[in-house]
Amino acid sequence: MRVNKINWEKIGRVTEPGRYKCFFGYLNVTSEDIAVWTRYPDATFTLIPRPMTEQSVGEDYRLGAFDIGNPEQ
Repeated sequence: MRVNKINWEKIGRVTEPGRYKCFFGYLNVTSEDIAVWTRYPDATFTLIPRPMTEQSVGEDYRLGAFDIGNPEQ
């Protein structure tokens, strides 16, 4: 199963930048990503695969474009 989008809840509402083990591989979260989730807790991000290297262990992803949904509700 291929995961294309993820929300804050699915990665345990992390509060620090870093590399996190997830059910689909590893996710690199930046302070900017966390700032978006802090302001828009229901935002979903597109997952972008990072290039594999010789040191890679499992699939590595970063967060890309995000959708904040409808903040007026």
